[in-house]
Order: sequence, then structure tokens, then C-alpha cells
Amino acid sequence: MNHPYYPLDAVIANYVPNSSPTLLIVTAFGAMAGLAVVAAYHLTSANARFIDRFAASWFALCAFSHVAFEGYYLYHRSEIAGMNTLFAQLWKEYTLSDSRYLTLDVFTVCVEAITVFAWGPLSLLTLLAIIRDDPARHPSQIVICTAHLYGVALYYLTNWAEGVSYSRPEFLYYWVYYAGMNAPWVIVPLCKPPTSLPLVQRYSGAYMGADRWCPNRAVA
Repeated sequence: MNHPYYPLDAVIANYVPNSSPTLLIVTAFGAMAGLAVVAAYHLTSANARFIDRFAASWFALCAFSHVAFEGYYLYHRSEIAGMNTLFAQLWKEYTLSDSRYLTLDVFTVCVEAITVFAWGPLSLLTLLAIIRDDPARHPSQIVICTAHLYGVALYYLTNWAEGVSYSRPEFLYYWVYYAGMNAPWVIVPLCKPPTSLPLVQRYSGAYMGADRWCPNRAVA
């Protein structure tokens, strides 16, 4: 097969090599993602704790990645191998670490669909809740963090369990792209729920306490 992806006999129809240098397309993507992160950081209250401003930036990055970048893949997945737009070239570069994206692996497409239509919008709603200092951010943070951990675990384990190398063996592609670029969606979700769980328990306790004192209150 006339493509650089592993396994070398993978069927990738209409593949066209990237027309732009990798540094250029990565820098352009980094600038767009950085703009979303910085904007979210500054949209939170100046009196907010650093951890809350970091959370806003994180969920802005998640919303941008899931809705815009992964949404682009999902919409163009059948033709992306032959395209040379910015996002298409980025996907073809990343796919050197996991060819399942260009072979239209069923599991990969299904996970991306869930991510685009569920976790992307929920990340955006969580970002808005953080900006508004709405307590609803805490249960949604727990849901998204759990989903990210579950998704990354399946993403890694389905690759390893099949015993097939979908990544090129070079350090850049396996350790930087495949392992490193997905690692933040393990590290941050492991850190966020412990900060939200006590608050969810507190709000739940306060609600139950109020309900105890107002037994005739209508429940919405």
C-alpha cells in the first residue's frame, strides 16, 4: 500500500501526503487551541481561584478539541485521507500513531461520535457554569472526567488487546503522539473529581436537610 501507516497492509483509500510542513500545521493548531484556553482563563472572574481558572481553560480545550477538531474528523472521515485542509493534515499526521482513524475502525468512529455529540457540548456547558460560578459545574465535571478516563482506557486497551501495531514504531509517533497526547485526558480527570466530590456531597446534604424541614415541598 502506498502510505506510511502501520500495519503497512492497511487499506487507506485515496491517500494523499500532507502538503504543509508538520511544524506549520501543529503551530497553527496550537495557536487556535491556545486562543480558546486563554480566552476561557480571562473570562472567569479575576477573584476566582487559580484551580477554577485552570478548570475553565481545560474545559475550553476539551470543547474545542471535541466539537471542532474531532467533529471535523467525524464529518469528513470517509474522505479525510485525500484532503489537505489544516485539520485534515493534522489528522493524517496524528494517525501515524494510530491508523484506525483512516481505516474507519468501527470502535474508533463510535467513540469519536460519542465524544463529539456528548462530551463536547457537556464540556462547553461546564465551562459556562464555571464562568458563572454555578454549582452545577461540579456534577458535570465528575461525569466528563469519568467519561474521559473510560474512553482513554478503552482507546488504549482495544489497541493492545488486538495485538496489532497501529502506530509507527518511531519514538515521536508512539510515545509523543499516541501516549503523550492522550495522557492529559488521564492526568487531569484523575485530579478534578476529588475537588468536586466534597462539594457535591455538601450540596446534596444541604438539599436533603432542607427537604427534611420542608416535607410538603413539591419536588420538581
